[in-house]
Amino acid sequence: MTPSLHHSTTPPLQSPGTPPDYFSNCTHCGFCLAVCPTYQLTGDENNSPRGRLRHWSEEAAGRLPPDTWTDHYTAECVGCLACEPACPAHVPYGALFERTRHDHVAAGRSKPALALRLAAAAVARPAWFNLALLPARLLRGLGLPLHRFLFHGRPAVLQSTAAYTRDLLQRHRPTGPRVAFLTGCLMEAAFREINFATVRVLIENNVQVIIPENQTCCGAFQEHTGLAGVESLREQNRRAFGPLEVDAIVSNSSGCGYALGKTLAPGRQVRDVLGFLGELGPVRRQRASDDATRVYVDLPCHLVHGQKSPGIPASVLDATGYRWELAPNAKDCCGSGGVYNIQKPENAQAILAGKSAFLNAVEGSPTILATSNHVCMMQWHSAGATGLVTRPYEVKHVIQLLDPGAGLVLPGSA
Repeated sequence: MTPSLHHSTTPPLQSPGTPPDYFSNCTHCGFCLAVCPTYQLTGDENNSPRGRLRHWSEEAAGRLPPDTWTDHYTAECVGCLACEPACPAHVPYGALFERTRHDHVAAGRSKPALALRLAAAAVARPAWFNLALLPARLLRGLGLPLHRFLFHGRPAVLQSTAAYTRDLLQRHRPTGPRVAFLTGCLMEAAFREINFATVRVLIENNVQVIIPENQTCCGAFQEHTGLAGVESLREQNRRAFGPLEVDAIVSNSSGCGYALGKTLAPGRQVRDVLGFLGELGPVRRQRASDDATRVYVDLPCHLVHGQKSPGIPASVLDATGYRWELAPNAKDCCGSGGVYNIQKPENAQAILAGKSAFLNAVEGSPTILATSNHVCMMQWHSAGATGLVTRPYEVKHVIQLLDPGAGLVLPGSA
């Protein structure tokens, strides 16, 4: 909907600790336009990073009264962060966007839907959130379609990742590096089969896994919605992960890893689990020589733009034993954007339509679209559920392609 020209009576946007001229780092070169999904979608420069920065800086300086145009274009941003590596002036667009989004919600200029507000409250209480999504785990295990975002899987209905990890460690007793594992909120509550696979892969590679049971949501959900409560979640995770004597803190979700990394920085680095495995040289899965499976790998925005990672190591992808290649435009946003595909479904579907079209004509039976972020997996699954892709395909986390399965046997064991 086109915003009205009526100016609101909300006081001008103030960014605490950020002087108005901070925005002037932007040189208006336009390099961000080529990588911005909403600019590519609309051709409207207001719907680009430099357009939004201009709105925000004019408001911060008091030259532009707060109005619905600024609110509209702020809400249109996916938050993919592709503009940051493209920017020669190194404008910290992500931090400015996050702060602006929180300011807009706090001032009443933006109000997330009730369902999102309830979800934000729930993820801050992991025990309650896990209980609330028990039916989803049960129905996913039965293979029943629930929603366009819920891809197929068989999560444990009752056993937690922490309990499962304790059981495997007791049986296999790895002796290698020690890592602390962020299990996540939605990942643990709905998609914990991916967590289980992650633990099996780590233990097979002789990694000792610690699950801090006092960990909580990384805060990404509150960051995506602009809702309050981020700092309390960050502080709890600092207490959970900060004192641990481990070789690495790992996450199997690029968005969660990016959020936890901001929480623990600069003292502790959070590693994407696939990058960590790439340094170890993971155990290779053996596949039949005539296996016709073909894997197409998409790279999450918060991995390559947020965490500034070069991507998923080729050694890890080779270790899956499958023939693989990067999906076309693998570093471009798929439109998921945390909760963007819920808040702006038309935009998200339009972005995904361009990204997913190649799946209608690829080789491979079965065909697998693999990535390393569960929210991206949900978005990719919706391409088939909504008819953007008509050819059969599966959505998998790369860690699942490395998974030795329940019959885990450590190398060299009897």
